Amino acid sequence: MAKALIIGAGGVAQVVVHKCCQNPDVFEEICIASRTKSKCDALKEKLDGGKTKIQTAQVDADKTEEVIELIKQFGPDIVINVALPYQDLTIMDACLATGVDYLDTANYEPLDTAKFEYKWQWAYRERFEKAGITALLGSGFDPGVTGVFCAYAQKHYFDEIHTIDILDANGGDHGYPFATNFNPEINIREITANGRYWEKGEFVETPPLSIKKVYDFEGIGEKDIYLLYHEELESLALNIKGIQKIRFWMTFSQNYLTHLKVLENVGMTSIEPIVYEGREIVPLQFLKALLPDPASLGPRTKGKTNIGCVIQGVKDGQPRTYYVYNMCDHQEAYKEVGSQAISYTTGVPAVIGAMMILKGLWKKPGVFNIEEFDPDPFMEQLNKQGLPWHESFEPVLLD
Repeated sequence: MAKALIIGAGGVAQVVVHKCCQNPDVFEEICIASRTKSKCDALKEKLDGGKTKIQTAQVDADKTEEVIELIKQFGPDIVINVALPYQDLTIMDACLATGVDYLDTANYEPLDTAKFEYKWQWAYRERFEKAGITALLGSGFDPGVTGVFCAYAQKHYFDEIHTIDILDANGGDHGYPFATNFNPEINIREITANGRYWEKGEFVETPPLSIKKVYDFEGIGEKDIYLLYHEELESLALNIKGIQKIRFWMTFSQNYLTHLKVLENVGMTSIEPIVYEGREIVPLQFLKALLPDPASLGPRTKGKTNIGCVIQGVKDGQPRTYYVYNMCDHQEAYKEVGSQAISYTTGVPAVIGAMMILKGLWKKPGVFNIEEFDPDPFMEQLNKQGLPWHESFEPVLLD
């Protein structure tokens, strides 16, 4: 049994805390830490009294020294980072300084640059290896489970994988004219950036949301999907042998895109600071303050998500197509953990990734992306922890 420090107290952290408490045989004790301690205390109050002991703490994850001090006080076996991507490096530095394993769900992103790259975290490989500790990057759903899906397909069904299409569909309806299902700042930065896909050894860049298709998703129906850049493309391009093309697609309604376009046109999605009445503000951060908190969407969101990978390649000299996916119901997720499916599909894989490290199944020194480990025990836990997966050898193809 082990101790886990959970940094963050939003919708994803709520799922992580619930799932740790559902697995007391692995998580004997947890500490929930955030800049706002009252959020941590509220989570503790909900779940106190079970087999997993819960502590709370205040920490500013932008300050490495504060994280180091907290790690020294609590003595965790692993740090589960479900704070903001801007804080990945300070938390990794704290883990290095204290010799503790690290896990996150999204790659580092500089506060002043809308750029999704692993280079900053991959630069830690040698230091983590020398320290004898593990850093598991991107143990959410995408990135995360989608990488495990690809590794599973590579291990069991293909000699060579040639193309991967990652399809992320949210069929949920929260009733608001415009809201984002996870951190608005991260979400809008992601969508308004140029699209990119990987083909024949290099990235091809496209204008934002300029490539659109329609896909018929089980449990949701036909949806418009748009090509985006997503960080797992960068690691999968390195770790899946024989790969020739990888794309990432996400669903958006016309209503959502119209609101986004208007906000973009008037400058509200900008990350460049402006001076307003003598104070410097970042428009996107101000917009975030105006929009509904994603954590508040849980009780009012209905419908399902469907996220998976359509994979094409060769087995025994013959072409093969494989589709592996998960469907998650927003209301069922909320009933179980008090968060909607977007948070659920990110938080559950974070806990499974931590279990893999704590059980020694994925424990080796260095910095790793999720597809670099044996997918089988992770896939087994998805079925046990509330994210069952389905597979098909006759999917609808995009091209």
